[in-house]
Amino acid sequence: MLEKIQSLISEVNQLKADNAEELERLRIEYLSKKGRISALMQDFRSVPAEHKRELGMKLNELKEAATAHINALREALSVKENTDTDLDLTRTPYPAPLGTRHPLTIVRNRIIDIFARMGFTLADGPEVEDDWHVYGSMNFAPDHPARDMQDTFYVEGAQSMLLRSHTSSVQSRVMAEQQPPIRVICPGRVYRNEAISARAHCFFHQVEGLYIDKEVSFTDLKQVMLTFARELFGPQTQIRLRPSYFPFTEPSAEMDVSCQICHGEGCSLCKGTGWLEILGCGMVHPRVLELNGINPDEYKGYAFGMGIERIANLLYRVKDLRLFSENDARFLDQFTAAY
Repeated sequence: MLEKIQSLISEVNQLKADNAEELERLRIEYLSKKGRISALMQDFRSVPAEHKRELGMKLNELKEAATAHINALREALSVKENTDTDLDLTRTPYPAPLGTRHPLTIVRNRIIDIFARMGFTLADGPEVEDDWHVYGSMNFAPDHPARDMQDTFYVEGAQSMLLRSHTSSVQSRVMAEQQPPIRVICPGRVYRNEAISARAHCFFHQVEGLYIDKEVSFTDLKQVMLTFARELFGPQTQIRLRPSYFPFTEPSAEMDVSCQICHGEGCSLCKGTGWLEILGCGMVHPRVLELNGINPDEYKGYAFGMGIERIANLLYRVKDLRLFSENDARFLDQFTAAY
């Protein structure tokens, strides 16, 4: 009988089960009232008295080993079943809070969408640029104040390399690589050496546009600007163009839109004028076309540029530019339901 017990102990320690049904079958075979261990217990009654102590201890050892091994198999199967259900215990509990788009991203996407529906495509370029693409190709004079170190961030140790101060550098690259017709918008971040305050920052975001083709006129520019303003601010919006000066356009203009608060009557937002300035524009200077490899006698074009922060201020009444870059969740959460 001792040999049977020792053989069963070895046999029990080798038991395996791939599923709950197999495990239950093993439990019944070894641990049930009619199982193999219970059968040995019945035989134990006929064992001589002098051998009962030794065999009794072995029987208890066999039963404990079988019980412990089957319980271990049951726990292993439970872990395997939880794993098979793809339960990720590292996931955050529901409901998981949803993020929001940044207000500048919302405004940028709206501007891009409006111009995309008018046939403009996206163009992009590097933020670290050379002097030629930022200033030289845009008809800036060698002694223009914008080139001074108090206005432009220059890269230390890299002569004539700088952080672009406007996205016109992208227009220059497009003109150098592509022949007309050209119709692009160039959104991106720009940098200027200015003191940070509620109304100014050392970096901000622009969207510039360029259209070059034959027989392009200032009337075309005005109609595109009017369409853009009404798509962005509403169908009742009016625009006005005031003469201005930019090195890369001639003639040049600043564009205002009618105030959305007072509708031209005058209020604190428009400082009593009834108008709000939003962008600069003009016909591309013939010298700019020539510098970028386009024949000014054959082609003409117009360009425009606006600050995304300026548009966001008008749409959302944000009075402090610093809010756009401080990542304050209390400010950003206000745009959960925005476009």
